Order: sequence, then structure tokens, then C-alpha cells
Amino acid sequence: MSRLTGKKMVVIGGSRGVGRRIVEFAVRNDARVLAVARQEDSLRQLVQEVPGAEVLSLDARDEGAPAKVFDVLQPDILVLCAGAFPPTAPLHEQSWPEFSVNWETDVKIAFHFCKAALSRPLPSGASVVLISSGAAIAGSPISGGYAGAKRTQIFMANYSQKESDRLQLGLRFLAFAPRIMPDTDLGKHAVSGYSRYLGISATDFVQSMDLAPTSSDVAAAVIESVTDPDRSKGNVFIVSGQGVEAVPS
Repeated sequence: MSRLTGKKMVVIGGSRGVGRRIVEFAVRNDARVLAVARQEDSLRQLVQEVPGAEVLSLDARDEGAPAKVFDVLQPDILVLCAGAFPPTAPLHEQSWPEFSVNWETDVKIAFHFCKAALSRPLPSGASVVLISSGAAIAGSPISGGYAGAKRTQIFMANYSQKESDRLQLGLRFLAFAPRIMPDTDLGKHAVSGYSRYLGISATDFVQSMDLAPTSSDVAAAVIESVTDPDRSKGNVFIVSGQGVEAVPS
């Protein structure tokens, strides 16, 4: 029997990048998986390439999005990895809308879905996974409010866990902070921005990184954390090419 047999998983932002990889891993491990994203073309491609995946097109930033998603499939595992591409320019060259784009997207989505997980609530024993970023730990000087927004997602996972414990809901909230993943569109966007800013080639920038993780590394870490919690003590984790490291609370 596969590790996710009988489990229901919802992946917000499941049509591309690490979200797409998590969908693939979960389907392969016999979960029922609903991938949620805005772009219908990407979802249609996902259905063609990952038989068994279910899809739902909507804007996860909307306040009513969680109810619409949970009415289709109430998950045992909810993964939040949707977000906007940040700017790639120093602070003084950005406008406020550019600087705040990840607050209005990544943080807003996490807020609505964490709130709904606690308020509905999701079934006892359910896991909620927020895909943050290594920028939340180390900063990101050309990405506007991105690092702060991703750090806030980590705070939200911690706050939500405290509320689940206080209300005895039996939910588990986790946050993963992967380093730049050059095999994803977001990672390529970051590599391009930083290499241009530093005046070096994209290849040289990637080589300067300490063993960058792949989207598969992150997906595997997520699947392991929700199927074998005894092996993933804690609730905030950095993911690099060297493995998974818990962040002390």
C-alpha cells in the first residue's frame, strides 16, 4: 500500500513549479488530488500529463475561495504554494504595487486558507503545508516585500498551530522554506534577476549557490512530513540540496 492511499490532498498553486511536483508525487502515491490554480490552460495540460489528478480553476486570493475548494474536496492534506513572481530590482527602483505584490497574493492566500482550516474546521489529523521560501530566513534585497511576505507565512503557520492546539482541533501546520530552485519558473526568474543585478552569468550564479534543491526535493520533503511526522519533528523546515533542516522554534 502506498503512503498516501485513501488520503485526500488539495494543492493550491498545483499547476506549475513545486506545486505541480507535489501533485505528481501525491498521485503516484495513490492520493486523491485536487490541483487548484487560476490558469485553465495549465490545468488542462496537468490533467493530460498526470492522469488521475483533478483540477479546479479559481482565484485563491478571493475570500470565498476556501469554501469553494473545500466543497469540492475537503482535504486531509492542504498544500499552499500559490504566489506571485516578485520584482527583481533594488528597493529604490520599485513602485509600491511592485514591492507589495507578494503580500497581496502569497500572504492573502495563506490568510484565507489558514483561517478557513481553523474555522470550518478541517478534520482532526489534517495537515496544512505552507510553501514559504529560503528568502524568509536569509532575505532577498532585490525582491521587494517578498522575503517579508514569506516570513509572514511562517509566522502564520506558527500562529495557526497555536490556535489549533488551544482549540484542540488536532490540526498540524507546517512551513517549508526552500532555497532557490533553478528548475522552476520562479527559480529561473530569481536566477535571472540576481545574475543581472550582480553582473554575472546565470550559470555562474547557480554554481555559486550551495547545492540548490530541486522541486522534486521539496515535494519529497512535503510528502515525507505528512506521512511520517515522527521523522520531521518541528513545523518549520529549510530545504536545500543537502536535505531538510528543522528551524528551531
